[in-house]
Amino acid sequence: MSTDLRDTVTHTGNDELHDQVIGWFGEHARDLPWRRPEAGAWSVMVSEFMLQQTPVSRVLPVHEQWLERWPRPADLAVESPGEAVRAWGRLGYPRRALRLHAAAGAIAERHGGEVPHAHSELLALPGVGEYTAAAVASFAYGRRHAVLDTNVRRVFARLVNGVEFPPNATTAAERRTANALLPADEGTAAGWAAATMELGALVCTARSPQCGQCPVAASCAWRLAGSPKHDGPARRGQTYAGTDRQVRGRLLAVLRASVEPVPQAALDAVWHEPVQRARALDGLVEDGLVEPLADGVYRLPG
Repeated sequence: MSTDLRDTVTHTGNDELHDQVIGWFGEHARDLPWRRPEAGAWSVMVSEFMLQQTPVSRVLPVHEQWLERWPRPADLAVESPGEAVRAWGRLGYPRRALRLHAAAGAIAERHGGEVPHAHSELLALPGVGEYTAAAVASFAYGRRHAVLDTNVRRVFARLVNGVEFPPNATTAAERRTANALLPADEGTAAGWAAATMELGALVCTARSPQCGQCPVAASCAWRLAGSPKHDGPARRGQTYAGTDRQVRGRLLAVLRASVEPVPQAALDAVWHEPVQRARALDGLVEDGLVEPLADGVYRLPG
């Protein structure tokens, strides 16, 4: 355990810290469909794929439509990958739709159509990384895992290390901190994972932290240090306008709107710059999101 972490938990005590954050979560957690008692592991998994780099407000309607159409992994697995991309709509980063489709197929084939409980089995699914495996095991099945998304990393950076933001990429030191703070009891650990994530989303936000509403403000190393401004490497921004991402999105929008293959001319009309447009289309084909057919027409993957 680091000196900074030791100082923080000595001031409060891990058990008290857990009680404060989990108690706050019990009073202030948002009512989200994947958190409800009736939500199954598939609902949780779909939400985790969709929420990567996408705000909850945009995910909610698509998640609802997705679960209505494909209430079980096997329902999605029998569809074409193109239908998953079409239903993904404008959530962005559409390769996630292909990965979720592939994961559904593997669940149907290997696990009898049920999302597996074990972290190792989740991690073996296509498109599932360390974060998603830990999140599904924790949120769907109440297992004990450190769940480190951007919100949790920011909470721990401030609470424990006294800095405004975590590093751009997750470090071994962050994982050690998360594991040191993880409650020993499995159910408590799952509650802690959800509560710290919600604390980062609602209170310990990136731009306007509401320290007056934070249940652990009295123990926060960053606040106690006077809330110093970030002095590390520049944080990565997310530009969109004029980028290949924007062009890819416009090309996919045309393909999603059509049940028939789309001619090249219809795709050419969505972006004025031919070199960038061609690069974006080639990238979509390479990523498996678009399928070229004969005679210069394209469709979503069949």
